[in-house]
Amino acid sequence: MKLAVIPGDGIGREVIPAALNVLDALGLEIEKIPLEIGYGKWELTGSAITDEDISIIKECDCVLFGAITTPPDPNYKSVLVRLRKELDLYANIRPFAPLKKVKLPCAKKFDFVIVRENTEGMYSGIEELHEDTAYTTRVITRKGSQRIAQSACILAKGRKKEITIVHKANVLKSDSFFRDICVGIAKKNGIAYSEKLVDSMAYDIILRPEKYDVIVTTNLFGDILSDEAAAIAGGLGLCASANIGDHYALFEPIHGSAPDIAGKGIANPIAAILSARMMLEWMGKVKEAGIISMAVDNVLMNGIVTPDLGGSSSTDEVSRAITESVMKSD
Repeated sequence: MKLAVIPGDGIGREVIPAALNVLDALGLEIEKIPLEIGYGKWELTGSAITDEDISIIKECDCVLFGAITTPPDPNYKSVLVRLRKELDLYANIRPFAPLKKVKLPCAKKFDFVIVRENTEGMYSGIEELHEDTAYTTRVITRKGSQRIAQSACILAKGRKKEITIVHKANVLKSDSFFRDICVGIAKKNGIAYSEKLVDSMAYDIILRPEKYDVIVTTNLFGDILSDEAAAIAGGLGLCASANIGDHYALFEPIHGSAPDIAGKGIANPIAAILSARMMLEWMGKVKEAGIISMAVDNVLMNGIVTPDLGGSSSTDEVSRAITESVMKSD
């Protein structure tokens, strides 16, 4: 197993080493290929990611990714957008469920997954910037819609066999196109489906999160809804994600680089550690993934948490506690 390791910027450089410590405790044969990619590299070289970096990543089985700072500079090209396109990581999978002993704004039990199209939509990269006008082309293709709907249906088959299609078809013709394709794929797979307008979904996911299981939507809508979902799940520092394609996969916490707390040793490493757990599941290492889940639960139960969860533990202290719990379980 060859793993490309991209800490990136800000707290990515703190939480990814924490996740690697937990992985190392499992004693798996994983060859780690470290790569310097991100805003820091761009400042030094004028390029955040190079063709050589892409080539090295393509020689690896998957990627563990931290966080990237994106400056407000029109010459800066998003690293994540390029990686998703170059590796064709078309399915962004973000699970949301309460963790033990985490104080939540929502008292209800919930367990849902947002399946977000990851390579087109408003993040197509087709843009024009003029003196008085700016254009971004929203691209929704049949192929892109079919394969994200199929990904959602495959996931649903192992859960409640139902999906919710989120769109804005009452206003956007491109969303009518997306919705109709998703409905067709759901019917073909024998999966029950419902529909929800994205603005209504943003409201309902806060009030009634227990209603939902697998949610499939377009790129921008999924980006926004998943950050909203993180709020009811306890915060961005707890939420993991997977970017999946037919040949490659990339795993990352959904939080950003958080430059305001970078270097202070207080970043929550749990999202990165749970991203590593998702990576193990993707690898077929279900037992090892379960060990990490139990270790995270144990540490949360013991109140060893960073300040974002009301605690006083450092990034390293939380990582060390989870690592020790993994070693005991293993």
